Amino acid sequence: MFDAKDMECLNPEYFSIIMANEYDVTVMSRNTGHYWYVHCTGVPGDTACIIFHKHKYNHPYHQHGYCNSLRQAIRSIQSHDKWQMNGRKR
Repeated sequence: MFDAKDMECLNPEYFSIIMANEYDVTVMSRNTGHYWYVHCTGVPGDTACIIFHKHKYNHPYHQHGYCNSLRQAIRSIQSHDKWQMNGRKR
């Protein structure tokens, strides 16, 4: 479950926060315009959170990965943004 301390990693200058509660967080990166949905599974460990991602609002989400905390999910999202903005190879 996400608590207030977890939510502190959601920087409103970096993300447009669409929705955030104790089990689900949906944000849009202001850098890439990509949408991210992080779900808390309630299971401790490396699968505590599932990260979903989509490139545009009207696209479906696809699974991006698992992590052990919301903070780790945010680091993963920011890492993906850097990769995306530095000219990913197609």
